[in-house]
Order: sequence, then structure tokens, then C-alpha cells
Amino acid sequence: MRWPRSARRIRWTRSALALAFRAWLQRMSLKRVALIALAGYGALQMATIAVLSAIALRHNKQLKHAHFPHLDLPEVYVEDNQLKIYSYGAHLFEAMLEAIASAQEHIFIESYIWKADAVGEQFKRALIEKARAGVKVYVIFDEFGNLVVPESFKEFPPEIHLLRFTPINRVWHVADPRRYALDHRKTLVVDGRIAFLGGYNIGTLYAEHWRDTHLRITGSKAFDVADSFCDFWNAHAPRSRRMHMYFPLRFDPTIELHDNNALRLTFPIRDMYISAINRAQKHILLTNAYFIPDHVLLESLEDAARRGVAVHVLVPWTSNHILADWAARGYFQRCLQAGIHIWGYRGAMIHAKTCTVDDEWSTIGTANLDRLSAVGNYELNAEIYSKNVARQMRELFEYDQQNAIELTAERWARRPWYVKLSEWALAPLRMAL
Repeated sequence: MRWPRSARRIRWTRSALALAFRAWLQRMSLKRVALIALAGYGALQMATIAVLSAIALRHNKQLKHAHFPHLDLPEVYVEDNQLKIYSYGAHLFEAMLEAIASAQEHIFIESYIWKADAVGEQFKRALIEKARAGVKVYVIFDEFGNLVVPESFKEFPPEIHLLRFTPINRVWHVADPRRYALDHRKTLVVDGRIAFLGGYNIGTLYAEHWRDTHLRITGSKAFDVADSFCDFWNAHAPRSRRMHMYFPLRFDPTIELHDNNALRLTFPIRDMYISAINRAQKHILLTNAYFIPDHVLLESLEDAARRGVAVHVLVPWTSNHILADWAARGYFQRCLQAGIHIWGYRGAMIHAKTCTVDDEWSTIGTANLDRLSAVGNYELNAEIYSKNVARQMRELFEYDQQNAIELTAERWARRPWYVKLSEWALAPLRMAL
């Protein structure tokens, strides 16, 4: 059989192209091929980030108007401390402002983000009023976290002691990796008797449209939060502006505070999580805004699931940081295969950083389960051994599940090819998130 001339031409062209490509490969060095492959991978990453960023702009506008169901949990006693869990920002901010209004001696307040909106202005006015009434007011906020906040809002009158946290203050600090840590803590202490800590930043958005978790401690353990604030201030303020206050601390195994300190290279919060997970016998209920665990923490969760512990992880289905979402999704298949239950919170951003184990142990704080929080930023978490608190935490988790969907292994396996490709492209970014 004789092929038509057009078909022979196509076959010859294909053969010629194949020969030319083979010859090109032979001429190419291994180094050059690697560089081309790396450039192609980088281009794929950039394209993926560009598309996701465009999607994020639209979604973040929706988060500003989100609504969600919330619980009002009663206060409980743990030894000589009264603890209250807040899961709705408006209720929390009301309690914080009431505490500020009651101050007689001093107020310590620290926030990663402090918006220049109605809520932010309300806090600022309350602090200025108390400072002018003779109360010692100390304010810390992270400079990087508030880059987009107008400079005029970040200025306080001289009656207020202000620390605008900027870790890099000298030229040689640029070469020190410890100096790239952010102050991600959110705390308030009034007169050493009332303390707040948790995931809530200050702003109108967080009052009604973000689901988060914060803890109020009334009692002797508030001294520990005050002491942590003073330590941070004295480590980063000029010597002439250091605080000289003493708070009587005591051993109390029912409530422990753990704070990450980048300058000292101490990161106990991650170890706290791993220790609690390894001890779990019944269930682990973990809620985290940015679930990008390191391999040791992830293996601890997998091991727990394989030995029969009911491991449930609740994350935002779409958060305010879409790259973190996609980095987290790269772990989902592995988690599902190990028997870990993955829940995606819908309709609003869930920003909480909490965990409860076996109706006995709980933690509430500022640390995410990502590299930035685990071995980077300044963070503060409370570790609580209390069945009453743990039962409330389980109740809160189960309530949040009503606003979430469970991701099954079958459903996740059917995700589109371009989603899998995007996860693969963004996998190296996990180390930086």
C-alpha cells in the first residue's frame, strides 16, 4: 500500500522532529536540562499563585460579610481561677472593654493586628482615657502585621507606653534568622487579676464575621500572662524603658502557659501538642486556621488514628490566606488514608487555634500549626487540665461541625487534575508557611 503524499510528508516531518529533539537532548548538558526544568516549575508556581491570588481577592470581600452560628459558654472554675471561653468576637470585645474600664493600676495589651476601624478606635479611646486617669498603660503591636494601618492611628499620646515591635533594628540583624519572627501574640492583662489570650485580633471584621476562640482567666494565673508580657517588653524595648514590675508566680499544673521565644530559640508549643497527641486514648478534636504541620506532628496524628483514636481536624475550607489553604490540602490525602477525619468550615473564616483530648486536656492560644508558628513567631498558648473546660471545648467543636463538611477519601480522590497539579506546584512553599 502506498501512502498519500500528504501522509508521507507528515510522517517524515514527525521523524525529523523526533531526530532533531533527540539530537538536541544529546547536545544539552544535564545541568542545562535541570535549569530548564526548574525554570518551568517556577513558572508553573507563579502562574498558580497568580490565579489563586485573583480568586482570593473576591473571596476576602465575602469574608467581611460572613455570619455563622456561635455559642455562649458559661464560666467554669479551675482551682482558684475562673475561665471563660469566647467564640464570638463581639462578646469578647465587650468583656475586654469592661475589664479595661475597671482598671485601677495597670493595663497591658498586645495585638498582632489592630485595625483602624470603629472597634480599633473604641479600644484606643478606652486606653487613652485610663492612661490620662493615672493608670499605667502599656501597648504592644506588631509593625509588620499593621503595615496597611494608617500611620496616624498607630500614634499614641505620651501618657501611654508604646512598643511598636520591629525585630530588625540594626544592619547586622538582617543576617540573623531569629530576627524575622513576628509578634503574633494577642493578650490583655488588667491589674494582674484578669487576663485574655487567644486568636482574636482587634477590629470590626473580627467582632462579627470571623469565628475564633479566646480565653479569659480571672485569678492567680493571670499573673503568668502579665509576667510573659513584661518579659517580652523588656527583651525588645530600650533599656531605659524597661518595666520593673513583679508578679508572684506559683506552680499550678492545671493551667500552664507556653510561649515561643524566637531570640532564645525555644518553641515549647509544638512539643506540647505532640505530647498531648501521643497520650490520647479516645479522641483528638483539633481546630486550626492554617494546618501545615511538620512531619513529626503529622506522624503523631497518624499514629493516634491508627491506634484507634478518633482524630478530627477542623480547618477553614477557604481562609484569608489562600496559599496556606492549598499548602494544607497537600496533606489531606495522607491524613485521610491514615484514618484522620478532615472537616472544612464553610461560610466564614475560622481562625481558632485550639485542641482538646479525651475530655481532659485542652489548649487555647495564638499558635497555628504551621512552620511560622511552630519554629518562628512569638506565640502564647494556655494548656489546661480540666474536664469541665475539655467538655466545653468538645461542645464547641461539635457545634462548629454543624457549619462544616466532612471530606471523605473518595471525594478527595475525585478532585480535578488541575487541583492536584496546583497542590504539587505549591508543595515546596510549605517550608515557608
